[in-house]
Amino acid sequence: MKLNYKRTFFVGLAFMSICAFWQVYDNAVSLILKNTFHVRDSYIGIVLALDNILALFMLPLFGNLSDKTRTKIGRRMPYILGGTAMALVCIVLMPLAERLHNIVLFFVGLGLVLIAMATYRSPAVALMPDVTPKPLRSQGNAVINLMGAVGGMVMLVAMNIFPITGDNPHYGTIFFIEGFIMAVCVALLFWQINEPELVAERERIEAENGITDEEAGVVDAGGKMPRDVFRSLIFILASVFFWYFGYNAVTSSFSRYAEQELGGNFALVLLICTVAAIVSYLPVGFIAERIGRKKTILIGILMLASAFCAGIFFHSVSPLLYIFFALAGMGWAFINVNSYPMVVELSKGSDVGKYTGYYYTVSMASQIFTPVLSNILMEYIGYRTLFPYATFFVLLSFVTMLLVKHGDAKPVAKRGLEALDVDD
Repeated sequence: MKLNYKRTFFVGLAFMSICAFWQVYDNAVSLILKNTFHVRDSYIGIVLALDNILALFMLPLFGNLSDKTRTKIGRRMPYILGGTAMALVCIVLMPLAERLHNIVLFFVGLGLVLIAMATYRSPAVALMPDVTPKPLRSQGNAVINLMGAVGGMVMLVAMNIFPITGDNPHYGTIFFIEGFIMAVCVALLFWQINEPELVAERERIEAENGITDEEAGVVDAGGKMPRDVFRSLIFILASVFFWYFGYNAVTSSFSRYAEQELGGNFALVLLICTVAAIVSYLPVGFIAERIGRKKTILIGILMLASAFCAGIFFHSVSPLLYIFFALAGMGWAFINVNSYPMVVELSKGSDVGKYTGYYYTVSMASQIFTPVLSNILMEYIGYRTLFPYATFFVLLSFVTMLLVKHGDAKPVAKRGLEALDVDD
């Protein structure tokens, strides 16, 4: 049983388009609010949390709806196509509103785009486990996260070429590039991926290898989740909550933090972090296969916490800061590649969308509160609170992750020539 990397690459294009959007959202929207509309930092934190409040309700809703959807093009594809089309239509309103200095139009465009993105995020992410056998999902998620990181990196490169800081920010150009990337990614996905056919193939492979929900231990004889498995699910979700509490505080505020405290190019620092994550994603999938998802995540938490702790001591952009942000990118790769597969490992095949919704409900709930709380601290105590705050919550996730007992994929016994590692 081997991962089809080419197929997974095309599946990952949906997540690539999503991450391209969020890179622009986290950085451009924050700067537009501060520099064009002169919104206070604490209020910017509230605005940055609005997408997460919306997602808190919409992601599980559309994940569950897509589980129950049956069309000729699959369960997930209608939401991916429809949500992307709606986002592309609405996204032009934000740079137009910035140019006109019309804050009402800006928030109308922002709200419509956030609704559009929320309708298809869970279905887009659930597509990977739908077409990937359970033992291969960490490797599959590594490819998906690699594609997402590439989407974010492309937008960071674009923001280096067309800066969104200074006297002449290129907001319109950046939003155009983002929309173009989203359109191309989803068009290629639809062209290359036959969702119903690939889901049937995945079910056949799992049946041939004796992989069933009851065999995997996610349901008992009565079809219910055992209590010890449920406890592990709760601790996994708690860990997701805490590490996002720390990580999102940094990513959502770093453009302003760098401008205020470091006096350097925030986009280059984040680009280095993203490149380090990209380089790490595929090896991390293989590391998890060797030592397990839980141990890999724990290593990643320590790497991320170390990087954020080091950030406390920097007062300018320097080569050493780039090194620590590269470490943060690697740590995030160790965490992110394995956390989502651990959650869906505990789901039934028919409930992948629902469990994807659980995962994103928790991560979004975390990201509702952390921009508000971290920005209040930054405004009333000082910007230097950002990295101690992030370090504390990342380390808290280490404690909850230690209590997780389930979610690592069970190895599938090799048979015949495969046992000798002989290729077809």
